[in-house]
Amino acid sequence: MRFRNKDLIKVYHILREELGPQYWWPAETAFEVVVGAMLIQQTKWPNVEKAICNLKEHGLLEPKPLAESDLLLLEDLVRCCGFYRQKAFRLKNIASYFTENKMDDVFSLPLDVLRQRMLSLKGVGNETADSIILYAAHKPRFVIDAYTTRMMQCVGVEGNYMQLQGLFENSLPADVGLYQEYHALIVEYSKSYCGKKKCDACLLKQSL
Repeated sequence: MRFRNKDLIKVYHILREELGPQYWWPAETAFEVVVGAMLIQQTKWPNVEKAICNLKEHGLLEPKPLAESDLLLLEDLVRCCGFYRQKAFRLKNIASYFTENKMDDVFSLPLDVLRQRMLSLKGVGNETADSIILYAAHKPRFVIDAYTTRMMQCVGVEGNYMQLQGLFENSLPADVGLYQEYHALIVEYSKSYCGKKKCDACLLKQSL
């Protein structure tokens, strides 16, 4: 099978027809997206939801209160997400950053400058930075996660994070809503098919 750039649009329509619109990412504020992007590392979303509820109950879903929170309390509140000591420390760090730097000003930076600023923060890698950019700052940067990498491998496309991101961004319009919806569809499709090892029923292999 020879995968072509235009096949990415075809994949999008296949997934959307199968799964319907997703309307990701579930969050009430941009800072909640930032917190979720930090907590989702190496865990599942239900654990993140539980931790976010814990933080809300303690009034810690704003930058200043979170930055000034007791570290031991914070560790306990996010324990359900795993790596809780590391995540608690990193949450305080990024909360301190957004306490010292107004979020609207940071998110108004040019996309590439914003990305480098996010990557300079402790615990923020490519996927986390791009999740913040796409879902909190609402700028067009396609998120490549493990689901996306595996899906692309299954249709015959290999590449590292930046190579796959370049493929998506060069093949699709630079549209925030499209990027959000496409990423969400990949995650949901992967959970339904790849996670359950339903390879024989894979719609992509049948259609491309």
